[in-house]
Amino acid sequence: MPDNGWQVGIDIGGTFTDLVALKPATGELRSIKVPTQRNDPVASIKAALAAAGLEAIDVDDLVHGTTLVTNAIVEDRVEPVALIATEGFEDVLDIGRAGRQHLYRLDLPPKRASQVPAERRIGLAERVDHAGVAVRSPDANAIAEAVKRAKASGVESVAVSLLHAYANPAHERALGAALKAALPFVSLSHEVNPETREFERTATTVLNASVMPIAARYLDRLQREVQGARLHVMHSAGGMASPEAAARRPLSMALSGPAAGISAAQHVAATLGLDKVLSFDMGGTTTDVCLVVRGAAEISTDSKLAGRPVRQPMVAVESIGAGGGSLVTLSTGGLSIGPESAGAEPGPAAYGRGGTRPTVTDANAVLGYLDTSRRLGGAISLDVAAAEAALAPLAKRLGVSIVELALGVQRVANATMVRALARVTVERGVDGRQCTLLAFGGAGPMHAAQLAREFGITEIVVPRFSSGFSALGCIVADMSYTQQQAVRMLSTHWDTGRFASLHDDMLETLIAPLLRQGHDKAAIAVERTALVRYVGQSYAVEVPFAAPLDLERLGRDFRQRHREIYGYATDEHWEMQSLRLRAGVARRTTLGPIATPKAMPEPTSIGPCWFEPAAPHDTPRYDRDLLPSGVVIAGPAVVEDAWSTVVVPPGYALSTDAMGHLWIREKA
Repeated sequence: MPDNGWQVGIDIGGTFTDLVALKPATGELRSIKVPTQRNDPVASIKAALAAAGLEAIDVDDLVHGTTLVTNAIVEDRVEPVALIATEGFEDVLDIGRAGRQHLYRLDLPPKRASQVPAERRIGLAERVDHAGVAVRSPDANAIAEAVKRAKASGVESVAVSLLHAYANPAHERALGAALKAALPFVSLSHEVNPETREFERTATTVLNASVMPIAARYLDRLQREVQGARLHVMHSAGGMASPEAAARRPLSMALSGPAAGISAAQHVAATLGLDKVLSFDMGGTTTDVCLVVRGAAEISTDSKLAGRPVRQPMVAVESIGAGGGSLVTLSTGGLSIGPESAGAEPGPAAYGRGGTRPTVTDANAVLGYLDTSRRLGGAISLDVAAAEAALAPLAKRLGVSIVELALGVQRVANATMVRALARVTVERGVDGRQCTLLAFGGAGPMHAAQLAREFGITEIVVPRFSSGFSALGCIVADMSYTQQQAVRMLSTHWDTGRFASLHDDMLETLIAPLLRQGHDKAAIAVERTALVRYVGQSYAVEVPFAAPLDLERLGRDFRQRHREIYGYATDEHWEMQSLRLRAGVARRTTLGPIATPKAMPEPTSIGPCWFEPAAPHDTPRYDRDLLPSGVVIAGPAVVEDAWSTVVVPPGYALSTDAMGHLWIREKA
């Protein structure tokens, strides 16, 4: 296929579906938003393409970020699964861990029920020890009986998690081959999560199996509906993969949408030469924050989704249920924000679509930050009277004015986000005050300055395409695949040959799909990360390294990183717990400077905005598209584009650059 068409990124969020399209041949850019059709994500994609004036045949690459897998897990709409485990270990999901989900609520269940009921758990007579030595090999009759029982259970999807399969997957491979001949969906633990921790590995493999039919049907339909374009899917580690790879490991899409935003944040941070960046993505339903250091986001492998372990390489995003559409409630503990959202329909009361419950957006409308004379995205008219009516009952209960309540809502929302920023910085040994805040999403730039002030950050960047930033992340992401594998090798008993064999086998697996997609092997970049810990520690430290591995240097780098995080390091023996490899091909998608007007425009309007309860400030509003490069605007001011609002409070100043980014700094 010739590469002279459009590069399109589409991110389906809980409230809106964003599209950013770039035509490299001409440099033409398009950006739009449409309401998300929650029950039909494919229709949302088609609506976004139509609104942008594009057809699938016009598109070379369509890169898609989706919450399909996340929503299915959170809403417990997953498919039934059968589990085949080593005989005697069928009940590992029931046994789980000793911790309670709710420590002080004895009236609630101590843990989530197993995804697999007892009648669908199947034992296989086999055994591999922790070193990968086959103690007991399964015979043909045992495998045939296990397949027969799995098929008789009536499920489409089966998970296989055999003891110590991460060390030697031979038995899983033999069983998997027999199962794939009998059932459409098979999830093998050595492919999904080849690491120690039996419970987490089994739970992750089962969760992957339970969303395989959902993802396969969705991706199959999407490929049929957008024929003519090469389809790619964002995965949770911040790169994009083929639909075929995503269908085999759909759990890798669990953080697809937020990962796209982090991909764009990494691109902007690298372009601007920013060393430490805190990405702040506040949309309609959630707020996602992530730390990006030297152009790379931290990768986490120990996460939970809806209370279930998810052990997959994912960008380390802290997500909270506080967005522009989050509902404001009052209980005995005071005001709280989210996690319930008004969504796109009916949406916040300020949207004038029938919403009556108060939201963060309604508070911002009452404070004057949103311009009622504009139609949001050319489609939504704002109704401040409706926003006031939604907030009035809460204001009456608290005995305050509606403006005081709205300022309180903003403070509570910001306090929730400050805690999230602390979790991704302080808990990782980074002083967040030294970071630049990268604010995007529909509501992020509205809260950024006040949030930065409360956290102690002095510099804010509102990037180009800030309201559709995750969609931009889709088209600047690299084609990449990531895998993490258990190593468990002591520094004092290092086996160079075994490590080299493990490394080469992993690398061969990762680059295979890239070669199938026609990429040259010489163009494939490989990133290597060792997860290292002192002997006896519970959790490991990430230490990047280059090939060939220099063991002495790895030890020095580990101790230095350990000292940065924990404040100390010793000369004790250490071990490499796991090895993570990322193989990718750079997209080379670049955004050039934008053409801007030469003269400073007059404000589109001047109106009152509230920043404290005493009195409003007369605040000028500017159209972002009309601002020239290099201009400086003193706060208070509001800068608007079709879908987002940038608030510059008193005491701050905004400046523009040639790339279309906005910089906000506190005045000396």
